[in-house]
Amino acid sequence: MAELGTTLNGQHHTDGRHRSAAPHRSAGTVAGTAATAATGLPPVPSVLIATRHGESTANVEFQLADAAGALTVPISSRDADIPLSLHGQQQAHALGRWWAALPGADRPRSVWCSPYVRTAETARIALAQAAGLGAVPVSLAVRYDERLRDRELGVLEMLPKAAIETDHPGEAARRRKMGELYYRPPGGESWADVALRVRSVLRDICAEEAGRPVLVVAHDCTVLMLRYVLDRLTEEQLTALEPVRNCSASVWRAEGGRLRPDRWNQTGHLEDAG
Repeated sequence: MAELGTTLNGQHHTDGRHRSAAPHRSAGTVAGTAATAATGLPPVPSVLIATRHGESTANVEFQLADAAGALTVPISSRDADIPLSLHGQQQAHALGRWWAALPGADRPRSVWCSPYVRTAETARIALAQAAGLGAVPVSLAVRYDERLRDRELGVLEMLPKAAIETDHPGEAARRRKMGELYYRPPGGESWADVALRVRSVLRDICAEEAGRPVLVVAHDCTVLMLRYVLDRLTEEQLTALEPVRNCSASVWRAEGGRLRPDRWNQTGHLEDAG
């Protein structure tokens, strides 16, 4: 496999420690990799599209709690088990219609997805919509990868902003001092921790989807770290970005052995989702 560190983060890895062997590679994948190898450039997907899951029930509850200054939210499930709201399901349908309307060369025939319920539901609904419009095969498989999961917040999990300030004032102060890129709550992850696993999954995506369009369905922090890694942002540039919107479309295109940004966090395709 080519030196994907050069593609993803400007660092060269010439040994085998960062190489991933795909257990199964389709004819399209092999052909895409061979075509890329012929150019002497690192293998990358022709197009990479990243989306955050549709609105979840937790998104709704946290918006209400933060607006009211509440100290709790009525959520008893694991973060991984939180489903889409009804509006989130509508957004996923709109994402599928947008997917179906893409030019053939840009239309993903491969999906990599976080295994969390809200991302899995988004991928399933969007895929069913696109397949129903005849744009992709009904049998198209979704690959679930835990490296695309949401950021883990440890002791701050499921706590509204007011509760963090009230119950964990020391952590709130440390968070402000450290900044989101480097702040790691006890038992949780920093943005930088998420970036490490994003770099890892990107290497596998590049190896297995070389020369083909691919869709990644993940979470706000995961998509944000995709941009941080692919666009080689500084901490200042990263923290200046607005939050990733539900079912937004961010697109990168292959150019010179790298994935170059084409659009970021766009939601025009969701206008008919209400």
